[in-house]
Amino acid sequence: MDIASLAGIILGFAMVIFGIVSSADVSAIKDSFVDIPSIIITIGGSLTGLLGANKLKDFLAGFKSIKLALKENTTDPGEVISNIINLANVSRKEGLLALEEAAGGIDDPFLKKGIMLVVDGTDPELVRGILETDLSCVEARHKKTIGFWSKWAELGPAWGMIGTLVGLVNMLKNLNDPSSIGPQMAVALLTTLYGSLIANWLCNPIASKLEVNNANEIMMKEVTVEGLLSIQAGENPRVIEEKLKSFLSPSARDAMGGGEDAGGEE
Repeated sequence: MDIASLAGIILGFAMVIFGIVSSADVSAIKDSFVDIPSIIITIGGSLTGLLGANKLKDFLAGFKSIKLALKENTTDPGEVISNIINLANVSRKEGLLALEEAAGGIDDPFLKKGIMLVVDGTDPELVRGILETDLSCVEARHKKTIGFWSKWAELGPAWGMIGTLVGLVNMLKNLNDPSSIGPQMAVALLTTLYGSLIANWLCNPIASKLEVNNANEIMMKEVTVEGLLSIQAGENPRVIEEKLKSFLSPSARDAMGGGEDAGGEE
């Protein structure tokens, strides 16, 4: 579980509740800030718009993707590079065919796929093409999921504005009835509030976290592609390590150190 994402969602909701009760009391939440027509217009309307913008299976999958934003990303780029350097040492000492046995203990299907292509003697340009196509398809799937939350972030405030206009129209049509002004104004204002909450409390943070996760995964796959092609080209493991470290931030490079077996030569 990603504590930062979960804490952000919980604390964001807590800040709103605190803002409500700090100037009134707890009963104000139900009495003043819960309005069924506003909920139907804003949440219901934005969901119908979201449904119309997606296929049904993508609509349902989009909601399930919230667990991806809350899931802790345990893959370490430094660990990926270390694994590739170990494979480079194996290849340098025992030859490319020895990588097939080494691939048996690897859990990453992308890395394992690349190793088998190299072991099979596939042309380097074809290896790059196959892996980059795989990478592009992964990124496309990620962007579809990110787009789901980004679209909802657009539709929430838009439907909030629709609700505001509905409330204002009804209020203006009944100005001769002072008792109706309050309820209609409540619909007008609360729909805007609900729309802003949909966008800024839930959807935009989730979309941003998914973008971060996507960037990290794509970067690690690019590291894998470059590493495997370097191994196939017979480059020195230390040279490969320095090349792959260029993908990392300076602090991450320092944390990796020099690598004990990076120069592994016979």
